Amino acid sequence: MGTTPRSPFRARLAKLTVLATAAAATLTATTTTAATATPSRVAACTGYVGLTFDDGPSGSTTGLLDALRRNGLRATMFNQGQYAAANPSLVRAQVSAGMWIGNHSYTHPHLTGLSQAQIDSEISRTQQAIANAGGGTPKLFRPPYGETNATVRSVAARHGLTQIIWDVDSQDWNGASTQAIVQAAGRLTNGQTILMHDWSANTLAAIPGIAQQLASRGLCAGMISPQTGRAVAPG
Repeated sequence: MGTTPRSPFRARLAKLTVLATAAAATLTATTTTAATATPSRVAACTGYVGLTFDDGPSGSTTGLLDALRRNGLRATMFNQGQYAAANPSLVRAQVSAGMWIGNHSYTHPHLTGLSQAQIDSEISRTQQAIANAGGGTPKLFRPPYGETNATVRSVAARHGLTQIIWDVDSQDWNGASTQAIVQAAGRLTNGQTILMHDWSANTLAAIPGIAQQLASRGLCAGMISPQTGRAVAPG
């Protein structure tokens, strides 16, 4: 006894049912994968470090921001007031890229050799220049050359600023190689910050290596807390 051939309509219906079942299975698998991927990425951050770049914004800023974004890094940009005033669009680009903006004085002088009024001028003019450029009102201050004293700290505090030096010096200002800069980042531990510079070509080239090095140790780029001066999870 022969079998009755299925009608073209029933054949098409069966095929659509198979395709729908496969699509539902794929959607379920994709949803499950996405749901489990997010917690694993969060769990990978066992600590936070502060990447800091001094002396911008400059002609190198755009390339630096591109490199940081491509490698999933955020940083604190300690801008000089004179450059913020001259390049407001770059300050806005820093903010748009998810960076935090700090005060690095107006003209980068040796503050400890200045009067209190001169120190105040350097800090207050930079606060205003960054705010005018769209960078908000900084809460962090890095004295040029890391030179400070009680007067510098007092003036900074009067402007609502927390002084931030650094834990690791990349030595990029001193001609350190790209490899040496990556190795310097390798010395960072949870909560610490590293000194780098906006204008250094070797630092720009080191960004991918820094990102890989931090990830291998479960460290993520964080913000610097104005309360503690330590790197913490971005707020």
